[in-house]
Amino acid sequence: MSDAASVFLIDDDRDLRKAMQQTLELAGFAVFPFASAVEALGALSPEFDGVIISDIRMPGLDGLAFFQKVAALDPDLPVILVTGHGDIPMAVQAIQDGVYDFIAKPFAADRLVQSARRAEEKRRLVMENRALRRAAEAASDSLPLIGQTPVMERLRQTLKHIADTDVDVLVAGETGSGKEVVATLLHQWSRRRTGNFVALNCGALPETVIESELFGHEPGAFTGAVKKRIGRIEHASGGTLFLDEIEAMPPATQVKMLRVLEAREINPLGTNETRPVDIRVVAAAKVDLGDPAERGDFREDLYYRLNVVTLSIPPLRERREDIPLLFSHFLTRAAERFERDVPSISPAVQHHLMSHSWPGNVRELSHFAERVALGVEGNLGNPVPPAAEAGASLPERLERYEAEILKEALTAHRGDVKETLEALGIPRKTFYDKLQRHGINRADYAGRTLAKDGEF
Repeated sequence: MSDAASVFLIDDDRDLRKAMQQTLELAGFAVFPFASAVEALGALSPEFDGVIISDIRMPGLDGLAFFQKVAALDPDLPVILVTGHGDIPMAVQAIQDGVYDFIAKPFAADRLVQSARRAEEKRRLVMENRALRRAAEAASDSLPLIGQTPVMERLRQTLKHIADTDVDVLVAGETGSGKEVVATLLHQWSRRRTGNFVALNCGALPETVIESELFGHEPGAFTGAVKKRIGRIEHASGGTLFLDEIEAMPPATQVKMLRVLEAREINPLGTNETRPVDIRVVAAAKVDLGDPAERGDFREDLYYRLNVVTLSIPPLRERREDIPLLFSHFLTRAAERFERDVPSISPAVQHHLMSHSWPGNVRELSHFAERVALGVEGNLGNPVPPAAEAGASLPERLERYEAEILKEALTAHRGDVKETLEALGIPRKTFYDKLQRHGINRADYAGRTLAKDGEF
């Protein structure tokens, strides 16, 4: 099966190797048998996401020497050593050196399988943690476009696809969802990255100021205009102009902005001179400008002129699977900035992460991580304690707590899929993927409603 955990099995005894291979394959593992440690070492890489089971007594490179080479390649790769000649001191020394487990012959088949399963679980968490760190390191320093959910992966692919096309873009998303991050990435990934990235929040400026900010002015254009000012549009020429909260732009300014988009030229205040500009406009709105009821007095023709490409950023509550990754990134960054150790995560914080609706989206999560790093997260209630062992990493604790939430939701809704999905707010495929990953059997929670579901 394609999703089966991988096992490198090394033993020079052909019959024993075949017997162990059959045992592991019956338990659901994908087994790769090798007759020598040298052969296995040649096929190994740090990206190997499985488990190694090796005999100790072998000609050439023995199991202990093989383990040392594996540890040098990847110290987190779990190695299970098997021997018929081992003694207690050898076993103790091997464990102290970092061997995951030590099995003495003869052994029961179940002993081998259980050890392999525990080792595979450890390896899976290690690989997931590495993926989280890689994603966090690749993120921007402000509000990163982090996410492993399909919708975020599609968004990143779309950004890369259109970055160099120079089309104007409309970005839709709630407050704090990362609209400026999207605009910044469009700029950084385009040929315009050598030009200026100029941002203006249309909702933060009064109507009397916004035109001067956008178009610039000549001396004497109005009372107080004592010297020439280059506007944001002209300053962005050769680069990208980001207009945030464009729905707040005054109607008179909208008319002038429409001409800029159509003719790529401006007329600064106080002059009849027309100046060409080479800009790409990325506009962001926190309302649906395509809906007349939400659009209000925003010009329909300006909306259609901006709406060459529309990108929608989902709110955080609709991609809860990304919360652990984002929080881990923000908490680590906050701890570094405040020069503190990354704190352990309390049950109350874990409960808040997974149950809060996050109306402020990624920005709110970032600020919450800063409070946690400072130890001032406040009163978060008294949640049900999660199944997280002391000393576990943040992703490991959140992983275990996620399993508890799934079980609670299934119990509350008697295994009914539709009701559980509505309560959790996650897609059906994601739900089943999580059940499989956590080893949760929905039938264990099913009541009389199970027969109505029709899923199985």
